[in-house]
Amino acid sequence: MFRSVPTYRSRHISKSFPRRALFSASVNSLQHTSDGGASQGIDFDRLFKSCNRLQVAKLLHALVVVSGKAKSVFFSGKLVNVYAYLGDVSFARRTFDHIPNKDVYTWNSMVSAYVRTGHFREAVDCFYRFFLTSDLRPDFYTFAPVLKACKNPLDGMRIHCLVQKLGFEWDVFVTASLVHMYTRFRAFSNARKLFDDMPVRDIGCWNAMISGYCQNGNAAEALDVLTEMRLEGVIMDPVTIVSILPICAQLDDILNGILIHVYAIKRGLEFDLFVSNALINMYAKFGKLANALKVFCNMVVRDVVSWNSIIAAYEQNDDPDRALALFYNMQLTGISPDHLTLVSLSSIVAQLGDSRSAKSVHGFVTRRGFIQKDVISGNSVVDMYGKLGDMNSARAVFVALPVKDVVSWNTLITGYAQIGLASEAIEAFDMMQEYEEVAPNQATWVSVLPAYSSVGALRQGMRVHGLSIKTSLYLNIFVGTCLVDMYGKCGQLDDAMSLFYEVPKTTSVPWNAIISCLGIHGLAEKALKLFREMREEGVKPDHITFVSLLSACSHSGLVEEGQWCFNVMKVEYRIEPILKHYGCMVDMFGRAGNLEMAYNFIKSMPVKPDASVWGALLGACRIHGNVDLGAIASKHLFEVDSENVGYYVLLSNIYANVGKWEGVDKVRTHARDMGLRKTPGWSSIEANNKVDVFYTGNQSHPKCEEIYKELRSLNAKMKSLGYVPDYSFVLQDVEDDEKEHILMSHSERLAIAFGIISTPPKTPIRIFKNLRVCGDCHNATKYISKITEREIIVRDSNRFHHFKDGVCSCGDYW
Repeated sequence: MFRSVPTYRSRHISKSFPRRALFSASVNSLQHTSDGGASQGIDFDRLFKSCNRLQVAKLLHALVVVSGKAKSVFFSGKLVNVYAYLGDVSFARRTFDHIPNKDVYTWNSMVSAYVRTGHFREAVDCFYRFFLTSDLRPDFYTFAPVLKACKNPLDGMRIHCLVQKLGFEWDVFVTASLVHMYTRFRAFSNARKLFDDMPVRDIGCWNAMISGYCQNGNAAEALDVLTEMRLEGVIMDPVTIVSILPICAQLDDILNGILIHVYAIKRGLEFDLFVSNALINMYAKFGKLANALKVFCNMVVRDVVSWNSIIAAYEQNDDPDRALALFYNMQLTGISPDHLTLVSLSSIVAQLGDSRSAKSVHGFVTRRGFIQKDVISGNSVVDMYGKLGDMNSARAVFVALPVKDVVSWNTLITGYAQIGLASEAIEAFDMMQEYEEVAPNQATWVSVLPAYSSVGALRQGMRVHGLSIKTSLYLNIFVGTCLVDMYGKCGQLDDAMSLFYEVPKTTSVPWNAIISCLGIHGLAEKALKLFREMREEGVKPDHITFVSLLSACSHSGLVEEGQWCFNVMKVEYRIEPILKHYGCMVDMFGRAGNLEMAYNFIKSMPVKPDASVWGALLGACRIHGNVDLGAIASKHLFEVDSENVGYYVLLSNIYANVGKWEGVDKVRTHARDMGLRKTPGWSSIEANNKVDVFYTGNQSHPKCEEIYKELRSLNAKMKSLGYVPDYSFVLQDVEDDEKEHILMSHSERLAIAFGIISTPPKTPIRIFKNLRVCGDCHNATKYISKITEREIIVRDSNRFHHFKDGVCSCGDYW
């Protein structure tokens, strides 16, 4: 992954500032001083310009002291600046404190030193001390750094008052700093008033106003200021261009972006380093990689930002191979990657699914100390392992992070949720809440809500809904959509519908969520009605919309409506079907019993069928007991996905249903020889603010005896009402009494019995199952709902079943 690249040592240090010359100069100065001389022959100006290492700065400081110039305000001020530039603010402060008669330049230097090193509170305190304790009057150089250091609007307004008091309000430089300060705090009315009242505005003021709007997402206002600026004949400079290009991407306005690029070429600015980097980023946002690469190739000088920009352009546009090749080229140029390079590289490795290179990236980041220095690097490594499905490594890196911000937690939660480890995702979220300094944000809710949806933890999901209301995020389109999805998949369809009508519906995202929820509840007609509303409101559907619609039609047996949706997708919206769409169509034909039509549809497909398509046909063959076609489907399945144990189970079930036990043994033996194991069936239920999970035949639950006692009682009552066990769903060749016990021990029945003994009478019971509910359990649950006078809501791997008064909402079609 990382090629060894020759290191190049910079030589300008030794030429302009040789260590031997420094020491000899020190000795000479000592001799001059001891003789009463005045340190003649030392070019201090050259030494200060050449000082680019902390150790050298200390030697220079010693030279200044022994030469008798330490008391000079001029030299001491320069030393303060040198230490600040090299990142050692403590030495800058010590030097500052030893200056007996400080002037304005010295105070300005110390304030700037704090700002340059990120000590903003100290910078503001130093300014107040300067103003209150010295007899000096700040000048216009004083205010720009201290206004940049303000971390709350109150400090900014106080300093604005001092600016007015001292008469600097109409200084262009100071006013531009005030404008920038107010826009940072989103006080746009204050900033605009200052800007409009300025008698003279230079390019810096215009840039301050434009960049202030840009950085706070006020795209339209930024463009208005730009238009006003151009009408006044002010020529854009590189800063203006760099500020406005991201806005073009934000507004999806590529025409303006191209026009600005043309303007830069006319003004001879296209070779400016910062302009070129901004153009690469803009074209990348529009997916115009050829344009981005052309800008990059035409650059005369490239820095690490240029390389990061072009690498990220390909990485973010799903071309990891080209991005990786560019990274190798970057190494060959001798430019060392920084932490942002490694963020892109981590994503590239994840997209390529390259676990071996992931270890290499992790090692490189560790050797460079990026994880210890920068939380972004650590987060990117956690994200990389999460996308590769290696959550053990992701968790280990997460635990080792010296500082964990909200992104760290969100990345861990998302990693667990994406690979189906919902319980672990919820556990990580619960741990996050123990740290008061880490406040959940929009991404947190979007990460954890699907985990609650997966296990059906309705109460916990409702708690998150409450927290999102407190932070005013519940109507955010992404959070709101996740809440709609959570309520729908937890069986609360009315709440999902109510929330759907509250969230913004300008994109297909919330429409897709509610259509999917209606589909899994068997309400295909309502889903189709909503689709028509979506079209009337001018919202363009995407490929996910049609996957949800076709799935809804499949689960409700609406074959003609499904065919209409498929044709609308292709003809009206010109969306090319992908394998998911074809799989839904095969599933729809197959469930309706049109097995030959489903098979012919597969043969007419313009793309090669994958496992999902053949799996849909095999599932339909199991439902309708077509052994011959099932054998054909399974043959194709084992060619494209021979390691999915679910398909062996399906074929085994087909043979078992018709009593072909030799076929059952043959399929199971083959699967066992390949080292495949059947996914254990489980069902979960949320009761007493806790989620309990039951596996088929489970006898380890604390209330095991009570559960089986309740099941035996229910079994007797069901038989008195006409229930007859369906032994075709027992896939073992055993005696009938053993088969009955096996059916009674299915995970969904254990969960239902636990719900009955753990919740008040006649209250609803919600069960969530990872596999398709079996026919006998489906029949038994109808009897149980009638006996107990309860509504029993079961969500299996395909859809929801609402059992009430002995009837299921699916109409026995699932």
